[in-house]
Amino acid sequence: MIRSMWSAVSGLRNHQIYLDVTGNNIANVNTHGYKSTRAVFEDSLSQTIRGAAAPRAEAGAVGGVNPTQVGLGVRLGQISGDFRQGGLQVTNVPTDMALQGDGFFVVQKGEQTFYTRNGAFSLDKDGNLVTGDGSYVRGFPDADGANTATADPATLSNIQIPVWNAEGESGYTSWQVSPDGTVTGFNPTDEGKTGIVIGVIAVSRFNNPQGLDRVGGSLFRPTLNSGDPSITGGDRAGAGQVIQNTLELSNVDLAGEFTNLIMAQRGFQANSKIVTASDEVLNDLINMKR
Repeated sequence: MIRSMWSAVSGLRNHQIYLDVTGNNIANVNTHGYKSTRAVFEDSLSQTIRGAAAPRAEAGAVGGVNPTQVGLGVRLGQISGDFRQGGLQVTNVPTDMALQGDGFFVVQKGEQTFYTRNGAFSLDKDGNLVTGDGSYVRGFPDADGANTATADPATLSNIQIPVWNAEGESGYTSWQVSPDGTVTGFNPTDEGKTGIVIGVIAVSRFNNPQGLDRVGGSLFRPTLNSGDPSITGGDRAGAGQVIQNTLELSNVDLAGEFTNLIMAQRGFQANSKIVTASDEVLNDLINMKR
């Protein structure tokens, strides 16, 4: 079987992956906190027909000869993530939060800790700040703990903002989040009206965010190549600022994705033409014997 057909088949397979990646980006163009991905190709194994030779300086010398090789197609090198900042949308919803800069919110789902850029939070009946799937948003009880970076998410606690209970004189009538992640509550017992620190929202950074594992639901988890998390409060040690009443939009470049869509389609068509041409050559070869 001629090599061109197998090279073209590898092109068909990998351009289908290119199309899959592009389609997923376009599908998530309105997913809050979504980070786009891209397919990176590399050439496959090459067959050496003639090896290289060094120049010979003796009588009747000849110059050097380059290697003669035939490529055997393409393969997927990696699917890498783009973690650039997405646009910010003001929603005026107090539980909506965005990160301006690097970092991820820390959330706990059952016994597992995950990381996310999607700050579309809400409050449950107990006043816990939670994600859309009920994962608890984690933080520090005070600014002292938030100022020191930790790699252990077990040192964090849930951010809880109970509503004001007049009978027990507990809870809060209102609350706000500052850029450094500090959650401050207000109630009638606060005579100075300076507010009471409820906690500090944790923000985690990784040496290699592209190494994080995407587990769905806009959640990430560390891998062997992402590095350990460095968890602080917001606006500390390079962590992004926490912006309340705001959501981060997807960073998908729709114009660029439609360009990639055309490239994937044309690449697939071109490789299918190679398959057709190779088949015609094989057919001519077979018909040489009548």
